[in-house]
Amino acid sequence: MIFLRRAAVSAALFMFSVLGATAQDVTLTSRDGKVELSGMLLGFDGEFYRLQTEYGELTVDGSGVSCIGPGCPNLQDYIAEIEMSGSATMGAVLMPALVNAYAARNGYALEREDVDATRFVLSLRRNDTGKLAARFGFRASNTDEGFADLLADEADVVMALREIRPEERQNARAAGMGDLTGPNRSRVLALDAVVPVVALGNPVKSISPLTLAKVFAGEITNWKDLGGADAPIELHLPDPASGLLQAIEDQVMTPAQLSLSDAAIRHPAPESIADAVARDTLALGITSYAERRNTRVLTLGGTCGFALDASRRTIKTEDYPLTAPMFLYFPARRLPLVAREFLAFTRGPGAQNVIRRAGFVDQAPEEITIEQQGNRFANAITVAGAEIPLEELQRMTATLSPMARLTTSFRFEAGSIRLDAQSRSNVQQLARALEQGQYDARKLLFVGFSDGQGAATPNRDIALRRAEAVMRAVGAAAITANLERVDIGVDAFGEAMPMACDDTSWGRQANRRVEVWVR
Repeated sequence: MIFLRRAAVSAALFMFSVLGATAQDVTLTSRDGKVELSGMLLGFDGEFYRLQTEYGELTVDGSGVSCIGPGCPNLQDYIAEIEMSGSATMGAVLMPALVNAYAARNGYALEREDVDATRFVLSLRRNDTGKLAARFGFRASNTDEGFADLLADEADVVMALREIRPEERQNARAAGMGDLTGPNRSRVLALDAVVPVVALGNPVKSISPLTLAKVFAGEITNWKDLGGADAPIELHLPDPASGLLQAIEDQVMTPAQLSLSDAAIRHPAPESIADAVARDTLALGITSYAERRNTRVLTLGGTCGFALDASRRTIKTEDYPLTAPMFLYFPARRLPLVAREFLAFTRGPGAQNVIRRAGFVDQAPEEITIEQQGNRFANAITVAGAEIPLEELQRMTATLSPMARLTTSFRFEAGSIRLDAQSRSNVQQLARALEQGQYDARKLLFVGFSDGQGAATPNRDIALRRAEAVMRAVGAAAITANLERVDIGVDAFGEAMPMACDDTSWGRQANRRVEVWVR
């Protein structure tokens, strides 16, 4: 099975380095016989050979060579092999659902073979001929294992609940896989969120992000400090190796400069956290939004009175601050045609429907009218300080009231002018929409907002520059779009419409954003 490829590759590379030509299992010869290349076959995508040679890893066009040796593929009945490894949340539910939808749309029958507790194969067989066309192999374990499998050449695609770590990025580059943070090396497939959950009978309804971090650091241990009963808090968290736990550390603990307590009960899967919390009114867990099950998600509150609830819409806009994108990473090499077609399918509207049915948040842009935006404008008036004059609030209302807000928003990494991962994906998404003419003859306005730290005028200037930068990034990505057909502009209102309290890093990051409004 292809799941044994890591061991096979490691052994073959060792033998190749020690014994030289005796370890070579294929030879590629040009049609005229003048050029010959020998080495170990790493892969064949139906068009190109990928070969480990004494010159390094090479990709060779199959149309110009003939292959001799025991490792040569069957060109007549070629079967595409695609290996995916990583997050169990993505691998167990979401990806199989997407493969099934792709197969149904493209005339394939789907067969499943379970190999062991974490490994299974989805085979695609042509309905018209009955021939096997492709095998999607899955290892649904955790994000760490996914990147390890990629580096060991056991996986073609990584399913990750977090961004790649610097060490993983360096190792991938050293292995000849390119920069996995570069263009077309990763993308956000769907969205989830990190949510604190309690049992339905627990009286506590909200918690601040800082208090949440203190609870899971062991600094707050009794429910009475949260407005509940005088009883100890029992903590529940994901397994340490899971991408979800790493997202919790990045988004909840690191901003508070705290570390997770060892007292928490650990669970192998997000759904088991929700099940355990639902049974115990003294339990507090952090799990994923998609796996909240029969629990109540606590509202993230703050001292200024703002409340942030996790919902499909607030996760999509990143108004909820603990959003957790679900990534696919792939190295700088060609994938089989079926794999490329499948990945293209996952961007389309049919795939977005599958993502929603699987319980996750899709990325299809939605337009939110003023009437659907709750009390955002009322909050803007309520918290406006002396530096936000009535004229500016009136200008903001007059500008935005005739328009609708897109759920496609842009936010920045903490302490950086670099867009965060979800926003970088949003750049590509909005660019594709422009290329497809979805906003032809419409007005598209990039609107910058800031936090309230510092003076209002410089904050508005910074927000305007960010809006201009996002507009340029989208325009540069929309290579084939005719932007003359779209009325594109920028504006900024600085700190005039905060989403969260400015007294925490979470709140300030939620407030620093670029929204897109359309008419």
